[in-house]
Order: sequence, then structure tokens, then C-alpha cells
Amino acid sequence: MDPLSDIIALLRPNSVVSKPITGRGRWGVRYSAHEAPGFTIVLKGECWVSFEGGPHRKLDVGDFLLLPSTPAFTLSSDPAAPCEAREPTDAPVRHGEQTGEADFESLGGAFRVEKANGPLLVGLLPRMIHVPASEGRTSRLGRTIGLIMEECAGDAPGKEMILQRLLEVLLIEALRWRELAPTDDHAGLLRGMRDPALGRVLRTMHADVRAPWTVAALAKVAGLSRSTFAARFGEALGCGPIEYLARWRMALAKDALMGGGKTLDRIAEDIGYESASAFSTAFRKRLGCSPGRFGRSGGACAA
Repeated sequence: MDPLSDIIALLRPNSVVSKPITGRGRWGVRYSAHEAPGFTIVLKGECWVSFEGGPHRKLDVGDFLLLPSTPAFTLSSDPAAPCEAREPTDAPVRHGEQTGEADFESLGGAFRVEKANGPLLVGLLPRMIHVPASEGRTSRLGRTIGLIMEECAGDAPGKEMILQRLLEVLLIEALRWRELAPTDDHAGLLRGMRDPALGRVLRTMHADVRAPWTVAALAKVAGLSRSTFAARFGEALGCGPIEYLARWRMALAKDALMGGGKTLDRIAEDIGYESASAFSTAFRKRLGCSPGRFGRSGGACAA
């Protein structure tokens, strides 16, 4: 698999909450930050969203917004509307006037990913993925959003199950769509994959994570000088190539420890360490606890 598919497979995302959010008249709400990846699809009308006191962004019908980690934000009928504090809930939400036909509707919620490696999603992806309806309409992403909107409008048997599966597909499609966008300069995996030379290196590392890679060997794969490659990789990914490899190895190790069933010797061999002792030392240095404790605690000592 390619690096993005590897990470998605490791995170095993699923839609844990999806709920209708409606509003009528003038309204505004404010939410505190929370770690779960959040999303919104506007089904009717429009709204304005602002993150951590930043500028307001307008969302129209068919727009899709994905946040790998959800910061504090406001949602309102217009930028000047006063906002009242709210707590997240799994139940449907109605803003503004409580009677009469809603003039705004959206589907909002959160995805659940494997907790031990959840920071991968935040560290390797843009802070926000906004797909305007005008850009996504003719793509697979837009067609997926259309299916979700169609399902929300009806009440057919199996609606909740279909929505959950479609939302999981939507998450993956959104990440694939964002990979092709040329304008985001956020350091991370998607930016690295856009660079042909770095993309080749990333695929090579993921294909053989056990190999004793060096910067010089990876620079040869990229077809660049050692210094040019190291600088380009660091700028695009936000860390050096060997550090990226070490983080990915530890992500695989954490997943194996959480799953159980593998000895430390086998895990060490699978991710390129010479021995269980060498792996345990490296793991303790990065995570602050032994691999055994990490597995027994369900990842509680993860950094």
C-alpha cells in the first residue's frame, strides 16, 4: 500500500457520531476544543464558522469541512451574531428559533481513530480540509457527499448503517482529494506525497520499513544530493527522513502491542530492530515506558 493507505489502515477510522444540526433565524454557538476529528456537511442554507478567534469562513450547501483535531470554534447564522457556549452532544441539535421550518441544516459529527496513534492524523495532515461544493461536485468526493445528502433526506431502512459507511468512505476520499491540492503549505505527509521525489522515498520506506535506511541511501532513491534531499524532506514533512522512519516504526509497534499476539522479538524484527532489547530501549526513550507496560495499560503511557 502507499503511505497514506498505510496510515489510514493503522488508524482504522470509523464514524462514531453523526447527527443533524439545524437552525432558524439568528443564532450563534461556541464550542471548546476537543481531540476527536470532526466534520460538517451543509445540507441546506449557509452558516459561518470561526476557529480559535480567527476570521469567519462561510459554508454553503454541499460544502464539506474536516478537522483532524477540532480546535475551539464558533458556528453562527452570520459573523456578527452573539455566540453562547455549548457542550458537544450525540443528540440532534437545533439552534435559534425552536419552532418553524429550519433555514439551515447540516450533518455534523466526529470520527474515532485508534487512540494510541491518533496524533498521526494531526501531525501528518493539514489543520483543516475544506472542500467547497463548487470544487468537489464533479469528483468522487462530491458524489459521495451527494449520496450522504440523499440518504439524510430520506428515511429508508438501514439509514444509520448506510450513513456510517458513507461517512467512513468520505473521510478517505477527503484525504485523497486534499493530497492533490497544490496550495496548502502545511508540513506533513500529504505535502511530501505531492513531491514526486519525496513521494518515491516515502513509498520505498513504507514498503520496506525493516531496511537499515540512511539519509544517503534515501537520497539516492530520490535522485537528489544528500544535502538537498535532507533539506527538502525536512521542509515538506516537518522532520528529517530518519526521524520520520523512527516515528512510523513506533506507530507500527504501538499498534502491534495494542493488538497483542506478537512477542517483542517478532515486533522488533518486523520494524527493523536488531533485537527485542534494542527495540525496548528505543521505545522507552520515545514513549516513556516499556513496551510491556504500554501493551498492558492499553496505551495509557503513550506520549
